[in-house]
Amino acid sequence: MTSIGTNTAPHVPVLVNEVIAALAIREGDTAVDGTFGAGGYTRAMLGAGAGRVIGLDRDPDAIEAGRSLVPDSRLTLVNERFSQMDRVLADRGISAVDAIALDIGVSSMQLNRAERGFSFQADGPLDMRMSKSGLTAAEFLNEAAEAEIARVLKDYGEEPRARAIARAIIAARPVERTAELAAIVRRAAGFRPGQKSDPATRTFQAIRIHLNAELEELEEGLEAAERALKPGGRLAVVTFHSLEDRIVKRFFRERSGGTPAGSRHRPVQTDPRLPTLERVAKPVSPTERELAGNPRARSARLRSAVRTSAAAWRRKGQ
Repeated sequence: MTSIGTNTAPHVPVLVNEVIAALAIREGDTAVDGTFGAGGYTRAMLGAGAGRVIGLDRDPDAIEAGRSLVPDSRLTLVNERFSQMDRVLADRGISAVDAIALDIGVSSMQLNRAERGFSFQADGPLDMRMSKSGLTAAEFLNEAAEAEIARVLKDYGEEPRARAIARAIIAARPVERTAELAAIVRRAAGFRPGQKSDPATRTFQAIRIHLNAELEELEEGLEAAERALKPGGRLAVVTFHSLEDRIVKRFFRERSGGTPAGSRHRPVQTDPRLPTLERVAKPVSPTERELAGNPRARSARLRSAVRTSAAAWRRKGQ
């Protein structure tokens, strides 16, 4: 999620026009902005005529700032994870909504504040907690076993030198600052100034995703959106890397009745449950014009679909 550029400048979120087009907001609609951030999508929803927007964010700073950023009586802000949206809606007497937007990942507001510890662009404490509660990045790196650190780097950062970096982190303990961690990773990965990509990026991404259980949150959030949307309701999801996009792509394919092609070794498995999504749109990426103004949007991808009237799927085994 790239939700705010600086603490003072107004920010236009990634693919905002495309998201609002996919949501097809109509006058009086009730919508959910599941990742409020700096309120960019919310403003666009209200501007398109939404009668009510429920804005959720697990980051208490985003909710606190939002009360002054978007002072609109049609907006309700809730400090909660988007995977809990159907419960949040039920608590407020809302049985179903017309549109849901999700902008996955870390926000620019979080990245730009060194004290939050999400980025190595400026030195700060190794924190990385979106909700500002729970285990910090420093606590994880200083307490976890080498094998666990390597697994996190490999699974969530797709880091080819995960073992070497984990070993270097163990040897350098205690690690407390973002600049320290970035330097350790660069040495272990054999980074040379001038290389196209900084290996510290993958490590920071991996640790952040692990600490905040972001992929699990995304999976549960998509299921919550399925439960919360009324028939004909629209869902728009913006992702920023392949791990996220893969989850959304698979969910949309399954829920729209699509299955991978079978073979004589593995026949197609049909699912008896009725499709809950239709009109699944082709993925959309930012234009060159948008990228010129916001390079962080380069990897963004929007997927959208429309809710059918079929009952929401239960998880297998339930």
